Amino acid sequence: MPIIDSQVHVYEANTPDRPWATVPNWPDRVNGADMVAAMDKVGVDGAIFISAFSMYRYDASYAEEVQRAYPGKFGLVKPVDPDDPAVGDVIAKWKATPGTVGIRIMMTPEAGRDPADPGLDRILAEAVKHDFPVNMLCWDNVDAGTAIIDRHPENRFILDHMAILQPRTPPAPAEPWKDLPKVLELAKRDNAVIKVSGACTLSKEPYPFNDIWDPLARIFDAWGFERCLWGTDWTRAFAVVNFEQAVEPFRLTDRLSDSERAMLMGGATAKAYRWEPS
Repeated sequence: MPIIDSQVHVYEANTPDRPWATVPNWPDRVNGADMVAAMDKVGVDGAIFISAFSMYRYDASYAEEVQRAYPGKFGLVKPVDPDDPAVGDVIAKWKATPGTVGIRIMMTPEAGRDPADPGLDRILAEAVKHDFPVNMLCWDNVDAGTAIIDRHPENRFILDHMAILQPRTPPAPAEPWKDLPKVLELAKRDNAVIKVSGACTLSKEPYPFNDIWDPLARIFDAWGFERCLWGTDWTRAFAVVNFEQAVEPFRLTDRLSDSERAMLMGGATAKAYRWEPS
């Protein structure tokens, strides 16, 4: 089974031709060629390319360029805007774009979105119409994410980063897994799967981050490996772990059987997005 990273961000340097909306603490550039080289070096066969909201907001044109250059390497996900009255047309156009596999909504506290926001309702209705899974970032706001999932049982949801707030710089928070009970409760929703992405950033230990495995085991038990999608969240995790360090602990650990590893590191992502690298 191929190894598929469920979340990477790829982007050009910040230039007047394609300016960033914000300047996060990421590398100055990780373009398509850089990402493919990093993946090839450690044996990652493909990835879900989430167009970087930090830099490009709702413009996924660079993701489309990279997918055209490397059509077998990336499935594309685009953030969509609940405040856009034409969001239905945006999603329809995205569905017709080669390589697209989903859309994304932001439900962080900073977004300030009510789960009953009519813009979200429009997006979720269009996602059903076009058979797109909806990626949702609801870390530090799990109750709101749960409310959305419960309001829309007809949708397929993919929860980013275990729905657990992760640091952009070391050290890990004092209680990195404080929302774990809510995440385990969410597993009862059968229209949702969960990305086990960025997990290494929650470790209080150096590489290979052995203290992540007990809480992860509780996620695996609650959700099942067919609903857990491994990912690095490269490059958001840059200041905490490098790409290889986010891959190797999962490939080398003795806490996973071969079949569990195959499902976690590729099979579940292929199933959730209905996409595989070629």
